[in-house]
Amino acid sequence: MSDDEVLAFLDEERVLTCASAGPRGWPHLMPLWYLVRDGTLWAWTYGKSQKVLNLERDPRCTLQIEAGRDVYHELRGVMLECEVQIHRDLETVAGVGMDLATRYGGAEPGADMRQTFERQAAKRVALRFDERHRASWDHRKLGSATY
Repeated sequence: MSDDEVLAFLDEERVLTCASAGPRGWPHLMPLWYLVRDGTLWAWTYGKSQKVLNLERDPRCTLQIEAGRDVYHELRGVMLECEVQIHRDLETVAGVGMDLATRYGGAEPGADMRQTFERQAAKRVALRFDERHRASWDHRKLGSATY
């Protein structure tokens, strides 16, 4: 996919899977809601979660966003190798939470919303996924083969 196609795809889809190195050396896969800010993926999660502990130990992760799981010729997706920046400052964390609430729930940002997310931000972190390598696929471009 082209850069524009990838951005459009990321805008359409709702869940990414984040693979980090688990405590026993096995891949640890977890779903996250995400948003795109200036071409960079962001998410938030609880600061004490296993994925955050993994990323504190090793900031490398692989993200996958996929669609078209029902039929082979509609499979498409993006895999991103990233380094994660973990943000703990309340303003950044609350801002990501508010942006996620707007994207996923249609919430309108306001003072009440900010207070709510500032309270939640104390237990959460914002994750900024800095892309290092990308692979994408779109089987719809392969032709009319059906499996």
